[in-house]
Amino acid sequence: MSDLEDFGYEQQLRRSLSTRDLVVYGMIFMVPIAPYAVFGFVWHDAEGMVPLAYLIGLIGMFFTAMSYAAMSRAFPVAGSVYAYAQRGIHEIAGFFSGWLILLDYILIPALLYLFNAVALQPMFPHVPEWIWLTAFIVVNAAVNLLGMQLTARVNRYMLALELASLAVFIGVGLAALHGGAGAGRLTLRPIYDPGVFSLATVAGATSIAVLSFLGFDGISTLAEESRGGRDSVGRATVMSLLLIGAMFMAQTWIASDLARGMHFSSLATAFYEVAGRAGGPWLRNGTIAASVVANVANAMVAQAAVSRILFAMARDGKLPRVLAKIHPRYRTPYVSTLAVAAVSLAVALVFTQRIDDLSRIVNFGALSGFILLHLSVINHYFIRQRSGRWLRHLVFPLAGLLVIAYVLYEMDDSAKIMGAWWIGIGVIYYLLLTFVLRKPAALEL
Repeated sequence: MSDLEDFGYEQQLRRSLSTRDLVVYGMIFMVPIAPYAVFGFVWHDAEGMVPLAYLIGLIGMFFTAMSYAAMSRAFPVAGSVYAYAQRGIHEIAGFFSGWLILLDYILIPALLYLFNAVALQPMFPHVPEWIWLTAFIVVNAAVNLLGMQLTARVNRYMLALELASLAVFIGVGLAALHGGAGAGRLTLRPIYDPGVFSLATVAGATSIAVLSFLGFDGISTLAEESRGGRDSVGRATVMSLLLIGAMFMAQTWIASDLARGMHFSSLATAFYEVAGRAGGPWLRNGTIAASVVANVANAMVAQAAVSRILFAMARDGKLPRVLAKIHPRYRTPYVSTLAVAAVSLAVALVFTQRIDDLSRIVNFGALSGFILLHLSVINHYFIRQRSGRWLRHLVFPLAGLLVIAYVLYEMDDSAKIMGAWWIGIGVIYYLLLTFVLRKPAALEL
């Protein structure tokens, strides 16, 4: 991999991650059992066609993964879409890419902690939610402060537990369907139900379903800690996405047929109720426990990712320089890590009763950032370098851009309004940074 000095940076973070570590990181970030937490919301919006929503999301995310792979090869630095748009389009595009993706990464840990608090409420009704939130945040922040090697080791154990839970649900779920539960068998209705299908309906549901895919992009934030070569980030990104997409579709297909005729007590706990229909209380409680473990792991890698984006933006002078401080012993961006922990706790407490709204806001930030990513590929490779690779550097990014733009268009209005407010705050901050604080408009290389 090219020396960071070629891009104007010093090697400050420790290179310790293999390609396998990156794939595990991406899978943990996306969470193999992520649909457990959002199944009810997607079921409601998609009129029961949950796996179809995930399939459309996978298609859009595949093109996005290909764009990440292309840009990570050109610019193997931390910062993810912030760095890619900054160098692939313009300094201003980079700033707003980073600003939009922060809306995703900063809020994801809080959302995951809330999913856990909701899941644990029926099992521990007398424990206040703020206690769960604080405990999860403290543990994850401590692991991330100690370094990515420890985080990677913890990730492998947690991934094994998640895959075991998924295997049990699939096996028991198929047996329950064969025994007459729900639809009585696997049907095609979860993929296409002609009585209720409409593209707008499925696109609206996809805007929630894509939350489960967010995380493959986080692999790119570890570019300066990878030891697998220039292509390792791109390979890991695509591999983890395809593996997770197959798992999402399998579990939601089975769950959708099992849910036929059910009336959920809460959309937030719908999957656990489906698991209870399939296997009884033991499977319901088992899926709850697995979901808690998965969300803790997901939040851990989300905190690692966003701390590195804050680090990258801070060392470029786009955020306070203190966020770029590296711990002298553990070689981790410790100030950014602690800042993310504090923000996660505050956001989780504010959105305790508004989980679905928080889900949509997270997706708005990620999807908006992805649009700038696709434009970066087109501008850097196809226009600047005249690569001539029509499929890889024009058709793929355009296809991803169109899918994501349509999903954004069909997104809930409240999410678009809150997203617009975030962009407006970013405009004000950028103007303050440029014209009041007199920060340079270009990178000092």
